[in-house]
Amino acid sequence: MGKLDGRVALVTGSGRGIGREIALKLAADGAAVVVNDLDDAPAKETVAAIEEAGGRAVACAGSVTTDGFAERFVSTAVDEFGGVDILVNNAGYTWDSVIQKMTDEQWDAILDVHLKAPFRILRAAQPVIAAAAKAEKAAGDPVRCRKVVNISSLAGTGGNACQANYSAAKAGVLGLTKTMAKEWGRYNVTVNTVAFGFIKTRLTAAATDGATIDVDGREIAVGMSPALVSALEQMIPLGRGGTPEEAAGAVYLLCLPESDYVSGQTLLCGGGFDM
Repeated sequence: MGKLDGRVALVTGSGRGIGREIALKLAADGAAVVVNDLDDAPAKETVAAIEEAGGRAVACAGSVTTDGFAERFVSTAVDEFGGVDILVNNAGYTWDSVIQKMTDEQWDAILDVHLKAPFRILRAAQPVIAAAAKAEKAAGDPVRCRKVVNISSLAGTGGNACQANYSAAKAGVLGLTKTMAKEWGRYNVTVNTVAFGFIKTRLTAAATDGATIDVDGREIAVGMSPALVSALEQMIPLGRGGTPEEAAGAVYLLCLPESDYVSGQTLLCGGGFDM
């Protein structure tokens, strides 16, 4: 019997990297998972991996920044699994440059994916969560503790050069989290943030070949120079970058019943490094 049996989890950006590991971990402990990715194929691959392991999952592909996505995402959870118990706002990417070279398009795109999209998803989930809590209370049942985990970054808690857009968005996530913890406490919902440090994914891998990803038709440069990766790891007390599995573990902690009285907090997951 899993600790998350009977729970329904929604995880954005869970076709790859950290999000995929979060989805797999929640599913392994019993949660049914709505898997989102920008692209259909990776979302379906995560669903297949969960089902192969005996879990339940459904894909809901598409950009989290698209109008109507938030409502579709929440509706998928309700229609397929009957509700919303765990919501992880994980999807995102970086699009860096120094501020004098940063365009309005860069600024808006990163604020949209990291801050506006979580806002919209939380807004879309509110009627579902409020109705469930009220129904449980009216029936005389204990109101289930539901969980929201918003993903931020050490760039949001401490700032980072060449990431004015990303740092601002991730700092905004902290304010969004604290506000929602106060608004949704009455529904017995805990709302917390996990702020990641250097986690090794395709977006942060050591790269010298000009690697890019396609985001809505834009080719966005990803990866870090091997020299920067080496220098960064030397500053981390644990002496290395984290793995996606370790990052998912930090999120998982805040989804467990053991964290039912923890809300409005930011958990730093950076190997002891803090900017």
